[in-house]
Amino acid sequence: MISVSHLTRTFGSLRALDDVSFEVAKGEVVGFLGPNGAGKTTAMRILTGYLPASSGTVRVAGFDVLRESLEVRRRIGYLPESVPLYREHRVVEMLEFQARLHAIPRRERASRIDEALEQVGLTDRRRDLVGNLSRGLRQRAGLAVALLPRPEVLILDEPTSGLDPMQRLEVRGLIQALRDRHTVLLSSHILPEIEAVCPRVVIVHKGRIAADGTPAELVAKLAGASHIRLEAVVGADPAVALRMLRSIRGVRDVVDHGRLGIHHQFDLACDEDLREDVGAIAASRGWALRELSWRRPTLEQIFARIATGASDEVEKPARAPAPAGDPASVPIALGGLPPASAATAHASSAPASTASAPATRVVYNLNPFDRGATRSLSVPKVVEDPNAPPPSTADTGPNAGGAPRP
Repeated sequence: MISVSHLTRTFGSLRALDDVSFEVAKGEVVGFLGPNGAGKTTAMRILTGYLPASSGTVRVAGFDVLRESLEVRRRIGYLPESVPLYREHRVVEMLEFQARLHAIPRRERASRIDEALEQVGLTDRRRDLVGNLSRGLRQRAGLAVALLPRPEVLILDEPTSGLDPMQRLEVRGLIQALRDRHTVLLSSHILPEIEAVCPRVVIVHKGRIAADGTPAELVAKLAGASHIRLEAVVGADPAVALRMLRSIRGVRDVVDHGRLGIHHQFDLACDEDLREDVGAIAASRGWALRELSWRRPTLEQIFARIATGASDEVEKPARAPAPAGDPASVPIALGGLPPASAATAHASSAPASTASAPATRVVYNLNPFDRGATRSLSVPKVVEDPNAPPPSTADTGPNAGGAPRP
């Protein structure tokens, strides 16, 4: 339903998204998780057609987001982080206005509005002014707007941002109720939200995909083994206890932390809960237990490692090199023209006679007064680069290496 391939977006020297690729199948609920500034909102805006990509392709329900934008928008319900609502409208008036914008037939508008209000629990607030609603109710109203055209895909950007704990629980419950009818991509930096409603998680860090999978898969892959903590009176020779603990099937390693008072401390690394086996040994040996606990790695620990840069799991996927002369070896930006890097590389391979030509770059010029009536604003154009270094003054003539000409 959603296909993102090698998506890159730059803002000047800042690379907000760096070669991002992932897919969301029909009916899937995926959490797009990452710290603030990781590139989540930029990705959401590109997916919904609000922002062009620098390179790469994005398809929703089989339609290209850039070239078939209207088809994509007909199939998407979008709830941005800051819900854009007219505060002077009543809730039902706002939905009627949105229904006209979506070209919903007049005979269907009333039933569609009633359906959307019932889904978000605002049926009894339909006559309230939007400006008089609490922050949580405005989030519900924004979600009603997103649901009004009955979209195939719901894209929710920080749906609980700024809400109190009770309001977060309410919005989370709404999302859980919607996942049976829609494909959902939910962006957030709040881990409990993602864990509560999303069977699959995509973690993004510094504009790149750091991890992708179910919470259980990510914990197993990235967080390492579970640990059993044992504190007990094991007698005069702890080495015997150490050997017995290491003999348990499924135990990877045992670390002896020494004595604390009369108790001895051990950490057992294992993949499953083996407390019953440890307890059986303790009972047979007459060890007096003070603690026997199982500590399992959590998704929160993985997220913290990635967000703080402690994990090296973020790796750019390898690409097979394109053959020399193959057009695929030159990256093509959305819009059909080569990006600035490709244009520069092409210029550097040009003959020396053209070295004095002005440097150029490819930009999206959205100025409607710059031949806007005759030029497509969605297609980039080549302009002179005022920040480029001056052309070389090297000369092979009689003055080469000498003083400048008068």
